[in-house]
Amino acid sequence: MNQEVLSAINDIRPSLQADGGDIQFVNVNEAGVVTVKLTGACHGCPMAQQTLKQGVERYLKDKVAGVTSVVSA
Repeated sequence: MNQEVLSAINDIRPSLQADGGDIQFVNVNEAGVVTVKLTGACHGCPMAQQTLKQGVERYLKDKVAGVTSVVSA
């Protein structure tokens, strides 16, 4: 599942980079919880949690079977 998650994160990375941010994959556990780290302009941004849940999490759930949620490191 790690490779599938990495591939999906690479799909959304350009959108985050366009706004001066980025995303790093940390890990995925056996329960399907993906841990990522938002960096650049995304780190500390008031909209970061919304981006994480409504953007990143929704996309990963759609693209990678078994993903249950996305959390920030």
